[in-house]
Amino acid sequence: MAVEKRRYDDPCGVARALGAVGERWALLVVRELLLGPKRFSDLSRGLPGMSQNVLSQRLRELEQAGVVRRRQLGPPVSASVYQLTQHGQELEPVLLALGRWGSRLPFSSSAELSPDALILALRTTFDPARAAGAEGRFGLELNDDRLILELTEAGCHVNRAEPSAASGASSPADQPVRATLWCDPATLRALVFGGLPMDEALHSGALTVTGDELAVERLLHAFPRPSVSGN
Repeated sequence: MAVEKRRYDDPCGVARALGAVGERWALLVVRELLLGPKRFSDLSRGLPGMSQNVLSQRLRELEQAGVVRRRQLGPPVSASVYQLTQHGQELEPVLLALGRWGSRLPFSSSAELSPDALILALRTTFDPARAAGAEGRFGLELNDDRLILELTEAGCHVNRAEPSAASGASSPADQPVRATLWCDPATLRALVFGGLPMDEALHSGALTVTGDELAVERLLHAFPRPSVSGN
């Protein structure tokens, strides 16, 4: 039996927004779709603390709110995926602002970041002044996630390769890059925020780089770790 959502008896836009995306886990589902469409199984893997029943419920609610839509990929993939609508994509600056604000709060969790959460962290900490010499496109192969990261004077932009090649058209991931990094999300997080030297990661095999290694070194220093705010 479906549980009726709590409603706010308040015409304020904030209250109305919370009525649409304020349920527990809802905005994290949106976070997992910011870079592009995902299968249900991929969404579940990125949110390991969320049961599949709750994920199904949140997806239904987000569809009803016009934030998410489901569509079928054509061959050769032939799979159902979820993606943000244009209305849902407008939540991107909201999530970036929340991520930037929340990154300065103390935390004690030992859980690893999902690839999408890590990319959000990169985008909210990017400092163009530190990115001199690293402008351009980079490939990121984070386990099963194939991403393109682009640094410009305007900011840090990331796209996921869509899980379909049916059209035969080139995707952003097929365009030239300065370098490509192969590692898991925990290694990238340690390189960017944890002080892990790039040479050490390369020597251990935790990181593989093809292309301009100097540009990669500069890239990894373009995201200063946020200072935790006091009480």
